[in-house]
Amino acid sequence: MIHQNFAPFPNLSSAGGELARAVSRYDIGNVFVLAVVSAGVPVAVEVAKHLKRSLDLITIRRLLAPQGPGSQACAVNVAGNLVIDDAIGPQPPKPETPFDYFREDALNGLASRTRLCRGERHVAELAGKHLLIVDCGIRTALTMQAAIGAARTLNPARITAAVPVTSSEGRAQIEPLVDEFIYLMEPEPFGNAGVWFKDFGRPQDEAISELLDKCSISSLGP
Repeated sequence: MIHQNFAPFPNLSSAGGELARAVSRYDIGNVFVLAVVSAGVPVAVEVAKHLKRSLDLITIRRLLAPQGPGSQACAVNVAGNLVIDDAIGPQPPKPETPFDYFREDALNGLASRTRLCRGERHVAELAGKHLLIVDCGIRTALTMQAAIGAARTLNPARITAAVPVTSSEGRAQIEPLVDEFIYLMEPEPFGNAGVWFKDFGRPQDEAISELLDKCSISSLGP
């Protein structure tokens, strides 16, 4: 389903409800839902609840732009699995250079944020699974590219990306990277993702763990 009038969604949760209904029309089977922190979380909560699947998180920390603007090297935590781009290089036992200290601080910050958002959840085994990666929207596609690239290293069977709204540039970047790309609107001119929500309020990191609890399999019923 693609909207034609390009009216903004009331908020992230309502967009998630519409996206959930669109996703359910696809034969995607038994998926593992992953939300891109933080604006993707309210959207993915509605998708996970509708599909009756558990929800986990993708947190991203950009570290370098190796080829200048538009390029990126990231550390990404995918459901407890830490994936570091090769361009960042190995972490030495003890930092020596300014970049070593920067990298150590950045990775420690990512680990702390992940613990805050995920709580005490175990690392998820994603090999062989169908992953559904959900975010609030796509403009340049750098965030979704980082999420997909990290997830691919964990050997899933399939990856589907889903967002309420995307730019045409973003769609062109993401479609070749995934098995399915599901979206509701592709407005032009795009501006930024926040423009397409009347209320773009995002959850604080401290509240995300509680949202995940609401999407546990036990709370969703059979």
